Amino acid sequence: MKTNQSIKKLTAISTFFFALLISTSAIAQKTVNASNIMKDIKSGKDVVYENVTIVGDLDMTFMDEKLPDLPKKRRWWKNGGSNTVEQQVEGKVSFKNCTFEDNVYAYIHDEDTEYTFIANFEHDVIFSNCTFKEDALFKYSDFERGADFSNSKFHQKTTFKYAEFENNADFSSTVFEKDGIFKYSQFKEGVSFNNATFEDDLDIKYTKVRGDFDIKNLTVSDDIDSKYTSINGKSFSKHLLNRKN
Repeated sequence: MKTNQSIKKLTAISTFFFALLISTSAIAQKTVNASNIMKDIKSGKDVVYENVTIVGDLDMTFMDEKLPDLPKKRRWWKNGGSNTVEQQVEGKVSFKNCTFEDNVYAYIHDEDTEYTFIANFEHDVIFSNCTFKEDALFKYSDFERGADFSNSKFHQKTTFKYAEFENNADFSSTVFEKDGIFKYSQFKEGVSFNNATFEDDLDIKYTKVRGDFDIKNLTVSDDIDSKYTSINGKSFSKHLLNRKN
């Protein structure tokens, strides 16, 4: 009897620690290092994540890697060259219900060298139901296919200034806690800001939209700069928007 009881106890203890190990592994799997994602992006693989937390800066421009091989500032100025360095992201980028603890870069301007680094996207880009705790910069980016940022939250600085959306863009139910900057952006196949919330300013100055322009229940807390904005060839009216008091 004692032997059987001892075996049962050992079995129970083993089962407990095995379950604990599995549980710990499951928790660990929920955190992904941004550097691992960048390796896949660089190799042209599809990047697909769901229900994970990403730690570390996700730099899709690969600035740190490219800088050492670039001509010095004086050379590119002297030779009439460009200070823009573009990275083509060839694979699909999909993040659903993910949290970015650090910065997400598809645009960086290096103050020391004055080079500007940009990431362009050749396939669908999805950042749906995501939380950006730090900066999320997509200035000058070219989205060649669909772009889905629906239900996401931007806590810090974000910009889509000069970005070009070749296909439909979805910012429905998205929350911008800081200024939402879409100045000079181009939406060539429509855009949805349905139920989106801008808790600070909304800058759509010089923005051009062709196709559907869904702003139902769009809410802006502070100022809206819509000077020279064109919606299917017509001027934009601020009176179409909801305003928080």
